[in-house]
Amino acid sequence: TVLLKAFQALAAEEDWHEEYDYEAVMAELRQYESIQLTEEKDNTEGPDDALLDIYRKLRPGEPPTREAALTLLKNYYFNPKRYDLAKVGRHKINRKLGAHEAFDKQTLTIADVVATIRFIVQLHAADQNDVNHDKIHLVDAKQAEILDPAGDPIVVRPDDIDHFGNRRMRTVGELIQNQLRTGLARMERVVRERMTTQDVEAITPQSLINIRPVVAALKEFFGTSQLSQFMDQTNPIAGLTHKRRLSALGPGGISRDRAQMDVRDVHHSHYGRMCPIETPEGPNIGLIGSLASYGRINPFGFVETPYRVVKGGKVTKEIHHLTADEEDYKIIAQANAPIDDKGNFIDDRVLVRTRGGEAVDVPREDVEYMDVSPRQMVSVATALIPFLEHDDANRALMGANMQRQAVPLITTDAPFVGTGMEFRAAVDAGDVVVSEVAGVVKEVSADEIVIMDDEGGNKSYFMAKFTRSNQGTCINQRPLVREGDRVEIGTPIADGPCTDEGEMALGTNLLVAFMPWQGHNYEDAIILSQRLVQEDVLTSIHIEEHEVDARDTKLGPEEITRDIPNVSDELLANLDERGIIRVGAEVTTGDILVGKVTPKGETELTPEERLLRAIFGEKAREVRDTSMKVPHGESGTVIGVREFNREDGDELPPGVNQLVRVYVAQKRKISVGDKLAGRHGNKGVIAKILPIEDMPFMEDGTPVDVILNPLGVPRRMNIGQILEIHLGWLAKNGWDLNLSDSNEEWKQRLIDIHAEKSDPDTNLATPVFDGAREDEIVGMLGASLPNRDGVRMVGENGKANLFDGRSGEPFPDPVSVGYMYILKLHHLVDDKIHARSTGPYSMITQQPLGGKAQFG
Repeated sequence: TVLLKAFQALAAEEDWHEEYDYEAVMAELRQYESIQLTEEKDNTEGPDDALLDIYRKLRPGEPPTREAALTLLKNYYFNPKRYDLAKVGRHKINRKLGAHEAFDKQTLTIADVVATIRFIVQLHAADQNDVNHDKIHLVDAKQAEILDPAGDPIVVRPDDIDHFGNRRMRTVGELIQNQLRTGLARMERVVRERMTTQDVEAITPQSLINIRPVVAALKEFFGTSQLSQFMDQTNPIAGLTHKRRLSALGPGGISRDRAQMDVRDVHHSHYGRMCPIETPEGPNIGLIGSLASYGRINPFGFVETPYRVVKGGKVTKEIHHLTADEEDYKIIAQANAPIDDKGNFIDDRVLVRTRGGEAVDVPREDVEYMDVSPRQMVSVATALIPFLEHDDANRALMGANMQRQAVPLITTDAPFVGTGMEFRAAVDAGDVVVSEVAGVVKEVSADEIVIMDDEGGNKSYFMAKFTRSNQGTCINQRPLVREGDRVEIGTPIADGPCTDEGEMALGTNLLVAFMPWQGHNYEDAIILSQRLVQEDVLTSIHIEEHEVDARDTKLGPEEITRDIPNVSDELLANLDERGIIRVGAEVTTGDILVGKVTPKGETELTPEERLLRAIFGEKAREVRDTSMKVPHGESGTVIGVREFNREDGDELPPGVNQLVRVYVAQKRKISVGDKLAGRHGNKGVIAKILPIEDMPFMEDGTPVDVILNPLGVPRRMNIGQILEIHLGWLAKNGWDLNLSDSNEEWKQRLIDIHAEKSDPDTNLATPVFDGAREDEIVGMLGASLPNRDGVRMVGENGKANLFDGRSGEPFPDPVSVGYMYILKLHHLVDDKIHARSTGPYSMITQQPLGGKAQFG
């Protein structure tokens, strides 16, 4: 009440009488008990007294005057130079309080302050009377409901800090804008200083303006900010996920040690905006998330998700994107609610979610919106997991995260069992080359495709050949089209790493049996067949970059040369005349990649040396060998050399005259100690690679590729992998249903989607939350196509009779057999194994250092 009185004085001074009438405001607010109690305590006499009272509290120790108090109050609330609500602040105030100010009004108004007090006293009254908040709407002096700009009544309830309506994204543009603003502010200060100190006649724009602060601010952001990260390029899905990451950490966010459980937890407003599955395990869990598949960020920084509009129980084609606070009181049906061909709900009552994510049944006429897709709530990586609905969330989290660690294999193989997202994810990740024109392929080579468009113009596309990613994996694109092929706009014309015919292909399809084998697959260990080594099924290429520079030192410049002291000719055999290794050379640990010499300090000469020098003239300067050698434990083939020279005009850091980068590629076959994983969080380390003849084999003699431990499934509750192997078997072998008795419900469902029969080697899609059901899989297994001997090797329980490869005896019980999609992860034994004989010691304790990086 003191503040409202003081505003009366300010309104009189500034002539704001139309905007603010103190008596009318108080007449409205006095009906609330909290304002009555406040007024009893208020002992100020009038507006001027209230002004001085506020000034005394805010500036104790300064003599209070009316002018100073007015200036203080005006600057505090109504000065645009002091603060800026920005458009998003004005938008939130209008929504929250029912104000209708224009977006260019970027400071508070007296009406905003009054509306805030009105909201708080009504909230307090509701709390005191213990009324359900959802039933109380904000009202004005005449007890009429106040509406927000969208025309909805405003509910009086306390805000939830974790609600996505109250948390906004700061996108990269805004972060750079903030950096630029600080840089410009520093530049402005310098310009002002120089304008006051320099002579007016001699001033030129060049002498005033120094752009260094702006450049430094931007470089600081990209170089040192927590939110500027080195892109994860292990495979296309890793890059795509990294670009769609949402983080609560970093400047302006929270620190991970102060983050409570409720900040990290899944909130109902995340639905369709942030994935509840994909988040790191460890200290950042829940603080770093991934944008949901259909989420988008609006100009205010709030995440929106799309919904189909429902009118009178009929689903229309119209799409509305809603933010979390707009969605709050809407009645929304789920994506797989049954509807007929015309879009009408089939059932009279529909399961919907309402305020706070609660699920209730309502009549179909009451539904306002419907989800656009069952995978709306999950991220792209999570939507690539088939049978996600049968996996425990903790394991699905590991599955989504491990897909990002899959290394690209030499031969890509699209999954037999996908989710239908593979094509879109691969194309949107940008590693697949797609045609931008419609036309005919004119020429194709390994690294270029030329397409002649329908107007007769030529468009060239260049492939990346064996380039190194940030993580040392190999990026290689290869053409999919041939000369004379017709292509349309958006047709994939070249595959990238981890893609097959334009589909995401992170791993390979392998024949899996779930059975123990001599205890070698105890505790998630994996047994593989020798075939995968011989046929390079799980082989990947890794490229290492080695960099050396020649600098200026106090004793003179370093030099890259072939002329190295005390080195035999055979060690220099693969170096060219510049002293750089030739492309194509095979190198192992300790081989010289680039020869380099550094000047040594002159030492005191002995009398004999002085005599020799006097006779033979200037002796060769003393230099020492500082060549770059292949590091310990590495080897491979040199596939590229890049040289940068200051004399040729290349931009190099200060003090560096020459820079050489050497790329060494390695072909890594699968070996014991490598880590493999499925898409359901089922990971393991290879414990044994068996000869093909020792692997268990099926009735027709087909040996299995992988033996997994069945005990890894029940307690982890990732049953999706079991359904995947059964559907994988059907994809590989095909099926043909008997349609003479098609009155069973599961059979009718398959007929409706034209899945009554399928040829062998057909890839299947089972979309997330809307995929194949158990009864359908059982029925299709019962109708699977027999092999060439007329034998159906896997029964409708998904099990096959296996025989021991060593003895030829059948195993006593049938075993679950089928095709599983298996990824080779970036945790490779070659990068981790390490040995040393002598090496560096710690200065203080004189004990050997620890760790491979320190050669400990």
